[in-house]
Amino acid sequence: MSPVLVAVVGVAVLLVLLAVIVISRYKVAGPNEAFIITGRRGKKSVDAVTSRVSYDTSGQKVVVGGGVFVVPFVQHRHVMDLSSRHIPVAVRGAVTLRGVKVDLDGVAIVKVGGDEDAIRAAAQRFLQQQDGVVGFTQEVLSGALRSIVGRMSVEDVIRDRAAFAGQVAEEAEASLSGQGLVLDTFQIQDISAEGSYLQDLGRPEAARARQEADTAEADARRIAEQARLRAEEEIAVAQRVLALRQAEIKAETDA
Repeated sequence: MSPVLVAVVGVAVLLVLLAVIVISRYKVAGPNEAFIITGRRGKKSVDAVTSRVSYDTSGQKVVVGGGVFVVPFVQHRHVMDLSSRHIPVAVRGAVTLRGVKVDLDGVAIVKVGGDEDAIRAAAQRFLQQQDGVVGFTQEVLSGALRSIVGRMSVEDVIRDRAAFAGQVAEEAEASLSGQGLVLDTFQIQDISAEGSYLQDLGRPEAARARQEADTAEADARRIAEQARLRAEEEIAVAQRVLALRQAEIKAETDA
């Protein structure tokens, strides 16, 4: 075999190998995921007190909704799930402003933020154990629930659940965003109190409603009775007038 042919075959094989490597190392992120490409060192900083050297996360490349070539042996690709998570939140025995213990159940929809800073922050905390988003969110929202409940009465919590949930979300926002998480929605699904507190709350209102209904019914009966008496009186007057007229006619006829 001629040296030229060997060289041509060698180049062709090399090109095929390069093409295979490029294709296998080019990765495209899905619509609900982000790539974190590591391997390049971030910016260096030195602590003025301890002289400790550290590096920030600027060396990490974040890819959302696009493709990237991962250099073999130099770079590593990590995948961060950006999907929304439905997370149940339950708090037992939260103490209200007036000392009443309540149980609360809610549901939160949480996801990793879509910007690079949020993805980097979430990756630092949850990349190796992404199910940890659930536990962390439950912990933060449970604390926020107890904090807000402690400033309100049971009546206030029940009167406007949406406003109450909004206050809880606002309380938890800083802690969640600090870890790269976004709280899309938070809803209170159920509220219960110790003993018969909630039933007792409804008794005065129920009694008031019954009293108003009884009063309205009595008024209706009285009006109906007054109308009946007026009708009977009008009939009696008409009958007397008719009797008098008939007597006059008879007297004129007899004369």
